[in-house]
Amino acid sequence: MAVLRFTARMEIRGINPFVLVSAAHATRIKAGWRKPLPVLVRVNGHPKPAPWRINMMPAGDGTFYLYLHGDVRRAAGTAVGDRVRVEVEFDAAYRGGPLTPVPRELRAALKGDAAATRAWEALRPSRKKEVVRYLVALKSPEALKRNVMKFVDQLGGRAKKGPILRA
Repeated sequence: MAVLRFTARMEIRGINPFVLVSAAHATRIKAGWRKPLPVLVRVNGHPKPAPWRINMMPAGDGTFYLYLHGDVRRAAGTAVGDRVRVEVEFDAAYRGGPLTPVPRELRAALKGDAAATRAWEALRPSRKKEVVRYLVALKSPEALKRNVMKFVDQLGGRAKKGPILRA
């Protein structure tokens, strides 16, 4: 499989930095793909030697969001607004990997909220995985508690849709 190389401006959606991958580029990576697309990624030539394994998320119109988490941005020396050199290749070896266990704080918050639990169970597995990865990467117990409460409020319909749940 060939590596697709392009430059793009890093933007932000809610709290999530990303590069938008055009429908034409996405087709060159994997034609006809409509679900989260597993790819190997380098930004500004980093990381070396092995690329990052990331799922590009479909936008619904053939384009994909390539979300760039903090480790990627630090390794590449980039920030929102920068033009970046992106190398993307389909990750044919990706099998989803083990699901990170749901943090006990989220399990406890869902246990006490039937509406939020129903909404959580209705989420796609890939969305659940991304939410759990985000939560377990938080650095402090306070940040975890605060973000769990915001997320459960979104799930339960008590807060407007945020970056975790789109309208």
